[in-house]
Amino acid sequence: MAKGKDQRIQVILECTEAPGTSRYSTTKNRRNTQGRMELKKYNPTLRKHTLHREIK
Repeated sequence: MAKGKDQRIQVILECTEAPGTSRYSTTKNRRNTQGRMELKKYNPTLRKHTLHREIK
């Protein structure tokens, strides 16, 4: 079994400016990023880049 394989988990990022309009899925390393992930991603509904935060 590969060492550290269970450290990467799949997370969902949701737009903070217009919740429910834009969602992205990605993976993160649980060991390196313990808090909630925040990335600037494109929201096609608003037609601009907005802050997307990890949801549970």
